[in-house]
Amino acid sequence: MIQNTQKRIRRADVDDARSLPEIIEKAIGPTALRWYIAKTTADEIVLEVTSSDTESHYPFSPGPRAYHGGKSAVLNIIPTGIGCSIGGYAGDAAPVTNLLAATTDYLITHPNSVNASNFIGLNSDNVVYTDGLTIDLLCRGLVDLHLPQSNKIGLIVEKSDPKKLDIVFNVVNTVRAVHGANIIDCIVTEKPIGGRCVKNQSGAFVGTVDNPGVIFEACEKLLQRGATAIALTSNIQDLSFEEYANHFDGQFPNPVGGVEAVISYSVTRRYGVPSAHAPLTNIHDLDLRHNVVDARAAGEFASASGLACVLIGLQRAPHVRPPSNCRLVDLLNIHNVTAIVMPATSLGGIPAIYAQKHEIPIIAVQENRTIFEVTQEELGLRNVVEARSYAEAAGILTALRKGISLESIARPLKTLRYKEQPAEVWEKALPATDSFVNLESGPF
Repeated sequence: MIQNTQKRIRRADVDDARSLPEIIEKAIGPTALRWYIAKTTADEIVLEVTSSDTESHYPFSPGPRAYHGGKSAVLNIIPTGIGCSIGGYAGDAAPVTNLLAATTDYLITHPNSVNASNFIGLNSDNVVYTDGLTIDLLCRGLVDLHLPQSNKIGLIVEKSDPKKLDIVFNVVNTVRAVHGANIIDCIVTEKPIGGRCVKNQSGAFVGTVDNPGVIFEACEKLLQRGATAIALTSNIQDLSFEEYANHFDGQFPNPVGGVEAVISYSVTRRYGVPSAHAPLTNIHDLDLRHNVVDARAAGEFASASGLACVLIGLQRAPHVRPPSNCRLVDLLNIHNVTAIVMPATSLGGIPAIYAQKHEIPIIAVQENRTIFEVTQEELGLRNVVEARSYAEAAGILTALRKGISLESIARPLKTLRYKEQPAEVWEKALPATDSFVNLESGPF
Protein backbone atom coordinates (compact mmCIF):
# COMPACT_ATOMS: atom_id res chain seq x y z
CA MET A 1 0.00 0.00 0.00
CA ILE A 2 1.29 3.46 -0.93
CA GLN A 3 0.48 6.48 1.23
CA ASN A 4 1.31 10.18 0.98
CA THR A 5 1.51 11.93 4.34
CA GLN A 6 2.97 15.03 5.96
CA LYS A 7 5.43 14.87 8.85
CA ARG A 8 6.62 17.73 11.05
CA ILE A 9 9.89 18.18 12.89
CA ARG A 10 10.39 20.74 15.65
CA ARG A 11 13.15 23.19 14.87
CA ALA A 12 14.17 23.01 18.51
CA ASP A 13 15.21 19.38 17.92
CA VAL A 14 17.62 20.31 15.10
CA ASP A 15 21.08 21.42 16.25
CA ASP A 16 22.29 22.29 12.75
CA ALA A 17 21.88 21.11 9.16
CA ARG A 18 24.33 18.24 9.62
CA SER A 19 21.99 16.62 12.13
CA LEU A 20 19.01 16.67 9.74
CA PRO A 21 19.59 13.28 8.02
CA GLU A 22 19.45 11.31 11.27
CA ILE A 23 16.48 13.28 12.62
CA ILE A 24 14.49 12.90 9.39
CA GLU A 25 15.20 9.16 9.09
CA LYS A 26 13.87 8.68 12.60
CA ALA A 27 10.74 10.75 11.86
CA ILE A 28 9.76 9.07 8.58
CA GLY A 29 10.42 5.45 9.54
CA PRO A 30 11.65 2.48 7.45
CA THR A 31 8.69 2.39 5.04
CA ALA A 32 9.43 5.79 3.47
CA LEU A 33 9.88 5.49 -0.30
CA ARG A 34 10.72 9.14 -1.01
CA TRP A 35 10.55 12.43 0.90
CA TYR A 36 11.49 16.09 0.78
CA ILE A 37 11.23 19.20 2.92
CA ALA A 38 8.40 21.27 1.44
CA LYS A 39 8.18 24.15 3.89
CA THR A 40 9.82 25.69 6.93
CA THR A 41 8.45 27.96 9.65
CA ALA A 42 9.97 29.54 12.72
CA ASP A 43 8.94 26.47 14.73
CA GLU A 44 8.72 23.55 12.29
CA ILE A 45 10.18 21.78 9.29
CA VAL A 46 7.44 20.24 7.14
CA LEU A 47 8.14 16.99 5.26
CA GLU A 48 6.13 15.44 2.43
CA VAL A 49 6.56 11.66 2.61
CA THR A 50 5.52 8.84 0.27
CA SER A 51 5.55 5.49 2.09
CA SER A 52 5.17 1.93 0.87
CA ASP A 53 4.89 -1.31 2.81
CA THR A 54 6.48 -3.20 -0.10
CA GLU A 55 9.41 -5.32 1.05
CA SER A 56 12.79 -4.74 -0.53
CA HIS A 57 14.36 -7.90 -1.98
CA TYR A 58 17.73 -6.18 -2.05
CA PRO A 59 19.10 -4.69 1.19
CA PHE A 60 20.84 -1.34 0.74
CA SER A 61 23.24 -1.54 3.66
CA PRO A 62 25.24 1.35 5.10
CA GLY A 63 28.98 1.11 5.43
CA PRO A 64 32.15 2.78 4.23
CA ARG A 65 32.44 2.96 0.44
CA ALA A 66 35.71 2.22 -1.33
CA TYR A 67 37.48 5.04 -3.15
CA HIS A 68 37.41 4.79 -6.95
CA GLY A 69 39.89 7.49 -7.88
CA GLY A 70 40.46 9.33 -11.12
CA LYS A 71 36.86 10.21 -12.04
CA SER A 72 34.75 13.19 -10.99
CA ALA A 73 30.96 13.27 -11.00
CA VAL A 74 28.45 16.11 -10.71
CA LEU A 75 24.76 15.63 -9.89
CA ASN A 76 22.16 17.76 -11.67
CA ILE A 77 18.88 17.51 -9.76
CA ILE A 78 15.58 18.74 -11.22
CA PRO A 79 12.86 17.73 -8.71
CA THR A 80 9.63 16.51 -10.28
CA GLY A 81 6.13 17.82 -9.66
CA ILE A 82 7.15 21.14 -8.08
CA GLY A 83 6.97 23.43 -11.10
CA CYS A 84 10.65 23.92 -11.95
CA SER A 85 10.81 26.71 -14.52
CA ILE A 86 13.73 24.83 -16.10
CA GLY A 87 13.14 21.07 -16.33
CA GLY A 88 9.59 20.99 -14.99
CA TYR A 89 8.00 20.28 -18.35
CA ALA A 90 9.31 17.80 -20.94
CA GLY A 91 13.05 17.43 -21.19
CA ASP A 92 13.57 21.19 -21.10
CA ALA A 93 16.52 20.83 -18.71
CA ALA A 94 18.44 18.85 -21.35
CA PRO A 95 20.44 21.84 -22.64
CA VAL A 96 21.64 22.80 -19.15
CA THR A 97 22.34 19.14 -18.38
CA ASN A 98 24.61 18.84 -21.40
CA LEU A 99 26.24 22.17 -20.56
CA LEU A 100 27.10 20.97 -17.05
CA ALA A 101 28.31 17.64 -18.49
CA ALA A 102 31.12 19.54 -20.23
CA THR A 103 32.63 20.40 -16.82
CA THR A 104 33.07 16.89 -15.39
CA ASP A 105 33.88 13.27 -16.18
CA TYR A 106 30.30 12.16 -15.42
CA LEU A 107 27.07 14.15 -15.09
CA ILE A 108 24.54 12.12 -13.10
CA THR A 109 20.92 13.13 -13.60
CA HIS A 110 17.46 11.62 -13.51
CA PRO A 111 14.90 11.06 -16.28
CA ASN A 112 13.00 14.25 -15.38
CA SER A 113 15.90 16.33 -16.72
CA VAL A 114 16.07 14.91 -20.24
CA ASN A 115 12.88 12.94 -21.05
CA ALA A 116 10.62 14.43 -23.73
CA SER A 117 8.55 11.50 -25.05
CA ASN A 118 9.87 10.81 -28.59
CA PHE A 119 12.85 13.04 -27.80
CA ILE A 120 15.62 12.74 -25.23
CA GLY A 121 18.46 15.13 -24.47
CA LEU A 122 21.34 12.69 -24.03
CA ASN A 123 23.67 14.63 -26.34
CA SER A 124 26.74 13.97 -24.20
CA ASP A 125 28.14 10.47 -23.74
CA ASN A 126 29.05 11.20 -20.12
CA VAL A 127 25.46 11.89 -18.96
CA VAL A 128 24.45 9.05 -16.63
CA TYR A 129 20.66 8.49 -16.85
CA THR A 130 19.82 7.39 -13.30
CA ASP A 131 16.49 6.65 -11.64
CA GLY A 132 15.50 8.78 -8.65
CA LEU A 133 15.83 6.17 -5.92
CA THR A 134 19.33 5.23 -7.08
CA ILE A 135 20.35 8.90 -6.89
CA ASP A 136 18.94 9.09 -3.35
CA LEU A 137 20.84 5.96 -2.31
CA LEU A 138 24.03 7.30 -3.89
CA CYS A 139 23.69 10.60 -2.00
CA ARG A 140 23.13 8.75 1.27
CA GLY A 141 26.35 6.81 0.66
CA LEU A 142 24.57 3.43 0.56
CA VAL A 143 25.46 2.21 -2.94
CA ASP A 144 28.02 2.29 -5.72
CA LEU A 145 26.94 3.04 -9.28
CA HIS A 146 27.95 0.26 -11.66
CA LEU A 147 27.91 1.68 -15.19
CA PRO A 148 27.11 -1.06 -17.72
CA GLN A 149 28.18 -1.31 -21.32
CA SER A 150 24.49 -1.84 -22.12
CA ASN A 151 21.32 -3.14 -20.48
CA LYS A 152 18.83 -5.79 -21.47
CA ILE A 153 15.51 -3.99 -21.14
CA GLY A 154 12.26 -5.64 -20.11
CA LEU A 155 9.06 -3.67 -20.76
CA ILE A 156 5.82 -3.75 -18.76
CA VAL A 157 2.76 -2.41 -20.61
CA GLU A 158 -0.49 -1.87 -18.74
CA LYS A 159 -3.55 -3.63 -20.12
CA SER A 160 -5.17 -1.31 -22.65
CA ASP A 161 -7.17 -1.19 -25.87
CA PRO A 162 -5.58 -2.43 -29.13
CA LYS A 163 -5.21 1.06 -30.60
CA LYS A 164 -3.02 2.19 -27.70
CA LEU A 165 -1.03 -1.06 -27.77
CA ASP A 166 -0.35 -0.52 -31.49
CA ILE A 167 1.16 2.88 -30.67
CA VAL A 168 3.32 1.42 -27.90
CA PHE A 169 4.71 -1.46 -29.95
CA ASN A 170 5.44 0.81 -32.91
CA VAL A 171 7.48 2.96 -30.51
CA VAL A 172 9.26 -0.14 -29.18
CA ASN A 173 10.22 -1.31 -32.66
CA THR A 174 11.37 2.18 -33.66
CA VAL A 175 13.72 2.38 -30.68
CA ARG A 176 15.08 -1.07 -31.48
CA ALA A 177 15.63 -0.24 -35.16
CA VAL A 178 16.93 3.33 -34.80
CA HIS A 179 18.69 3.41 -31.42
CA GLY A 180 19.76 -0.23 -31.21
CA ALA A 181 18.14 -0.80 -27.82
CA ASN A 182 18.17 -4.42 -26.61
CA ILE A 183 14.53 -4.88 -25.56
CA ILE A 184 14.42 -8.54 -24.74
CA ASP A 185 10.75 -8.98 -23.83
CA CYS A 186 7.47 -7.11 -23.34
CA ILE A 187 4.67 -8.12 -20.99
CA VAL A 188 1.14 -6.72 -21.31
CA THR A 189 -0.49 -7.03 -17.90
CA GLU A 190 -3.76 -8.89 -17.50
CA LYS A 191 -5.00 -6.44 -14.87
CA PRO A 192 -4.82 -2.64 -14.59
CA ILE A 193 -1.95 -1.07 -12.64
CA GLY A 194 -3.95 1.92 -11.46
CA GLY A 195 -1.42 4.74 -11.27
CA ARG A 196 -3.06 7.91 -9.93
CA CYS A 197 -2.08 11.58 -9.70
CA VAL A 198 -2.23 13.04 -6.19
CA LYS A 199 -1.66 16.64 -5.12
CA ASN A 200 -0.17 16.80 -1.63
CA GLN A 201 -0.84 19.41 1.06
CA SER A 202 2.06 21.54 -0.16
CA GLY A 203 0.61 21.87 -3.67
CA ALA A 204 3.11 19.57 -5.38
CA PHE A 205 2.17 16.47 -7.37
CA VAL A 206 2.94 12.99 -6.09
CA GLY A 207 1.11 9.75 -6.79
CA THR A 208 -0.15 6.37 -5.72
CA VAL A 209 -0.70 2.95 -7.31
CA ASP A 210 -3.81 0.80 -6.83
CA ASN A 211 -2.26 -2.55 -7.80
CA PRO A 212 1.53 -2.59 -7.31
CA GLY A 213 1.39 -6.39 -7.22
CA VAL A 214 0.61 -6.38 -10.95
CA ILE A 215 3.89 -4.54 -11.56
CA PHE A 216 5.91 -6.86 -9.33
CA GLU A 217 4.53 -10.03 -10.91
CA ALA A 218 5.54 -8.79 -14.36
CA CYS A 219 8.95 -7.63 -13.08
CA GLU A 220 9.78 -11.06 -11.72
CA LYS A 221 8.99 -12.70 -15.04
CA LEU A 222 11.17 -10.24 -16.95
CA LEU A 223 14.07 -10.55 -14.52
CA GLN A 224 13.90 -14.34 -14.78
CA ARG A 225 14.14 -13.97 -18.55
CA GLY A 226 17.37 -11.98 -18.24
CA ALA A 227 16.26 -8.34 -18.08
CA THR A 228 18.72 -6.01 -16.33
CA ALA A 229 16.53 -2.87 -16.51
CA ILE A 230 12.76 -2.39 -16.31
CA ALA A 231 10.73 0.09 -18.37
CA LEU A 232 7.07 0.64 -17.54
CA THR A 233 4.28 2.37 -19.40
CA SER A 234 0.77 2.79 -18.07
CA ASN A 235 -2.28 5.03 -18.07
CA ILE A 236 -2.39 7.80 -15.46
CA GLN A 237 -5.72 8.28 -13.69
CA ASP A 238 -7.26 11.17 -11.70
CA LEU A 239 -5.54 13.62 -13.98
CA SER A 240 -7.25 17.02 -14.00
CA PHE A 241 -7.54 18.04 -17.65
CA GLU A 242 -7.81 21.70 -16.63
CA GLU A 243 -4.55 21.52 -14.66
CA TYR A 244 -2.92 19.57 -17.47
CA ALA A 245 -3.95 22.23 -19.99
CA ASN A 246 -2.50 24.91 -17.70
CA HIS A 247 0.71 22.90 -17.57
CA PHE A 248 1.00 22.97 -21.37
CA ASP A 249 0.43 26.72 -21.17
CA GLY A 250 3.45 27.06 -18.88
CA GLN A 251 1.43 27.96 -15.79
CA PHE A 252 1.38 24.76 -13.73
CA PRO A 253 3.66 21.94 -12.50
CA ASN A 254 3.67 18.68 -14.44
CA PRO A 255 0.96 16.60 -12.70
CA VAL A 256 2.23 13.27 -14.09
CA GLY A 257 5.83 13.17 -12.84
CA GLY A 258 4.96 12.40 -9.22
CA VAL A 259 3.17 9.12 -9.89
CA GLU A 260 5.87 8.13 -12.37
CA ALA A 261 8.47 8.58 -9.64
CA VAL A 262 6.46 6.42 -7.22
CA ILE A 263 6.27 3.59 -9.76
CA SER A 264 9.98 3.60 -10.65
CA TYR A 265 11.05 4.00 -7.00
CA SER A 266 8.93 0.98 -6.07
CA VAL A 267 10.57 -1.25 -8.69
CA THR A 268 14.14 -0.20 -7.89
CA ARG A 269 13.58 -0.51 -4.16
CA ARG A 270 12.19 -4.03 -4.47
CA TYR A 271 14.58 -5.48 -7.07
CA GLY A 272 17.66 -3.25 -7.13
CA VAL A 273 17.53 -2.70 -10.91
CA PRO A 274 17.27 0.56 -12.87
CA SER A 275 13.73 1.45 -13.86
CA ALA A 276 11.76 4.30 -15.43
CA HIS A 277 8.11 4.97 -16.26
CA ALA A 278 6.36 6.76 -19.11
CA PRO A 279 2.70 7.54 -19.85
CA LEU A 280 1.24 4.94 -22.19
CA THR A 281 -0.25 7.58 -24.48
CA ASN A 282 -0.04 11.35 -24.24
CA ILE A 283 -3.30 13.25 -23.81
CA HIS A 284 -3.88 15.81 -26.57
CA ASP A 285 -7.65 16.37 -26.29
CA LEU A 286 -7.41 19.40 -24.02
CA ASP A 287 -9.05 22.81 -23.89
CA LEU A 288 -5.92 24.77 -24.76
CA ARG A 289 -5.50 28.52 -25.00
CA HIS A 290 -3.26 27.95 -28.02
CA ASN A 291 -2.68 24.80 -30.06
CA VAL A 292 1.04 25.55 -30.18
CA VAL A 293 1.88 24.83 -26.55
CA ASP A 294 4.63 26.23 -24.33
CA ALA A 295 7.98 25.35 -25.93
CA ARG A 296 9.15 23.63 -22.74
CA ALA A 297 6.28 21.09 -22.96
CA ALA A 298 6.12 20.74 -26.74
CA GLY A 299 8.05 17.45 -26.87
CA GLU A 300 5.24 15.73 -25.01
CA PHE A 301 2.53 17.32 -27.12
CA ALA A 302 4.32 16.40 -30.36
CA SER A 303 4.48 12.69 -29.43
CA ALA A 304 1.80 10.03 -29.29
CA SER A 305 3.45 8.16 -26.39
CA GLY A 306 5.94 9.02 -23.66
CA LEU A 307 7.78 5.70 -23.96
CA ALA A 308 10.62 6.23 -26.46
CA CYS A 309 12.82 8.40 -24.22
CA VAL A 310 12.62 5.90 -21.35
CA LEU A 311 13.73 2.99 -23.52
CA ILE A 312 16.62 5.03 -24.93
CA GLY A 313 17.68 6.29 -21.50
CA LEU A 314 17.66 2.86 -19.86
CA GLN A 315 20.12 1.46 -22.41
CA ARG A 316 23.06 2.40 -20.18
CA ALA A 317 21.39 3.23 -16.86
CA PRO A 318 23.60 2.33 -13.86
CA HIS A 319 23.07 -0.48 -11.36
CA VAL A 320 23.32 -0.41 -7.57
CA ARG A 321 24.92 -3.85 -7.56
CA PRO A 322 27.11 -5.58 -10.14
CA PRO A 323 24.82 -7.21 -12.73
CA SER A 324 25.80 -10.82 -13.31
CA ASN A 325 25.17 -10.86 -17.04
CA CYS A 326 26.57 -7.63 -18.48
CA ARG A 327 29.94 -5.87 -18.78
CA LEU A 328 30.83 -2.81 -16.68
CA VAL A 329 32.62 0.26 -18.03
CA ASP A 330 33.08 2.18 -14.76
CA LEU A 331 32.28 2.44 -11.06
CA LEU A 332 31.31 5.54 -9.06
CA ASN A 333 30.13 6.36 -5.56
CA ILE A 334 29.65 9.29 -3.19
CA HIS A 335 33.42 9.90 -3.00
CA ASN A 336 33.47 10.77 -6.72
CA VAL A 337 30.77 13.45 -6.37
CA THR A 338 32.38 16.89 -6.48
CA ALA A 339 29.20 19.02 -6.51
CA ILE A 340 25.40 18.92 -6.65
CA VAL A 341 23.47 21.44 -8.78
CA MET A 342 19.87 22.21 -7.73
CA PRO A 343 17.21 24.95 -7.93
CA ALA A 344 17.88 27.46 -5.15
CA THR A 345 14.34 27.22 -3.72
CA SER A 346 14.11 23.42 -3.43
CA LEU A 347 17.07 22.44 -1.25
CA GLY A 348 15.02 20.13 0.96
CA GLY A 349 15.54 16.82 -0.85
CA ILE A 350 17.86 13.94 -0.02
CA PRO A 351 20.75 15.16 -2.26
CA ALA A 352 20.98 18.57 -0.55
CA ILE A 353 20.39 17.32 2.99
CA TYR A 354 22.98 14.52 2.76
CA ALA A 355 25.46 16.84 1.04
CA GLN A 356 25.84 18.41 4.50
CA LYS A 357 26.92 15.07 5.93
CA HIS A 358 29.41 14.37 3.13
CA GLU A 359 30.60 18.00 2.83
CA ILE A 360 29.77 18.22 -0.87
CA PRO A 361 29.29 21.71 -2.36
CA ILE A 362 25.76 22.58 -3.48
CA ILE A 363 25.39 25.00 -6.38
CA ALA A 364 21.97 26.64 -5.96
CA VAL A 365 20.63 28.07 -9.23
CA GLN A 366 18.43 31.10 -8.65
CA GLU A 367 16.81 31.38 -12.09
CA ASN A 368 15.23 27.90 -11.81
CA ARG A 369 12.15 28.89 -9.83
CA THR A 370 9.81 26.37 -8.13
CA ILE A 371 6.61 26.51 -6.08
CA PHE A 372 8.70 26.14 -2.89
CA GLU A 373 10.87 28.49 -0.84
CA VAL A 374 13.15 25.95 0.82
CA THR A 375 16.41 27.86 0.61
CA GLN A 376 19.87 27.81 2.11
CA GLU A 377 18.85 30.44 4.66
CA GLU A 378 15.67 28.62 5.69
CA LEU A 379 17.55 25.41 6.52
CA GLY A 380 20.89 26.86 7.59
CA LEU A 381 22.74 24.78 5.00
CA ARG A 382 26.50 24.95 4.64
CA ASN A 383 28.65 24.51 1.53
CA VAL A 384 26.09 26.31 -0.66
CA VAL A 385 27.27 28.48 -3.55
CA GLU A 386 24.57 30.54 -5.24
CA ALA A 387 24.60 30.95 -9.03
CA ARG A 388 22.31 33.25 -10.95
CA SER A 389 22.07 30.88 -13.94
CA TYR A 390 23.17 27.47 -15.16
CA ALA A 391 25.80 29.21 -17.28
CA GLU A 392 27.27 30.64 -14.09
CA ALA A 393 26.96 27.23 -12.41
CA ALA A 394 29.02 25.73 -15.25
CA GLY A 395 31.74 28.30 -14.60
CA ILE A 396 31.74 27.47 -10.89
CA LEU A 397 32.04 23.75 -11.66
CA THR A 398 34.96 24.43 -13.99
CA ALA A 399 36.72 26.41 -11.26
CA LEU A 400 36.16 23.63 -8.73
CA ARG A 401 37.54 21.04 -11.14
CA LYS A 402 40.65 23.15 -11.79
CA GLY A 403 41.19 23.71 -8.07
CA ILE A 404 40.64 27.46 -8.40
CA SER A 405 39.33 29.21 -5.30
CA LEU A 406 35.96 30.81 -6.01
CA GLU A 407 37.02 33.76 -3.89
CA SER A 408 39.91 34.47 -6.27
CA ILE A 409 37.64 34.98 -9.29
CA ALA A 410 35.16 37.29 -7.54
CA ARG A 411 35.50 40.98 -6.75
CA PRO A 412 36.18 42.61 -4.41
CA LEU A 413 39.07 40.30 -3.50
CA LYS A 414 40.05 40.45 0.15
CA THR A 415 43.68 41.40 0.79
CA LEU A 416 45.47 39.40 3.48
CA ARG A 417 47.87 41.40 5.68
CA TYR A 418 49.91 40.60 8.75
CA LYS A 419 48.87 42.24 11.98
CA GLU A 420 51.13 45.17 12.84
CA GLN A 421 52.51 45.19 16.38
CA PRO A 422 53.52 48.23 18.49
CA ALA A 423 57.30 48.92 18.62
CA GLU A 424 57.60 47.94 22.29
CA VAL A 425 56.26 44.46 21.48
CA TRP A 426 59.01 43.93 18.91
CA GLU A 427 61.69 45.24 21.29
CA LYS A 428 60.62 42.78 23.98
CA ALA A 429 60.75 39.94 21.47
CA LEU A 430 64.36 40.69 20.45
CA PRO A 431 67.23 38.72 22.13
CA ALA A 432 69.54 40.40 24.65
CA THR A 433 72.23 42.75 23.21
CA ASP A 434 75.24 40.80 24.50
CA SER A 435 74.34 37.80 22.40
CA PHE A 436 75.36 39.70 19.24
CA VAL A 437 78.90 40.05 17.90
CA ASN A 438 80.06 43.66 17.73
CA LEU A 439 81.34 43.85 14.19
CA GLU A 440 83.23 47.11 14.83
CA SER A 441 85.36 45.67 17.68
CA GLY A 442 85.10 42.03 16.70
CA PRO A 443 87.75 39.34 17.37
CA PHE A 444 89.99 40.32 14.46
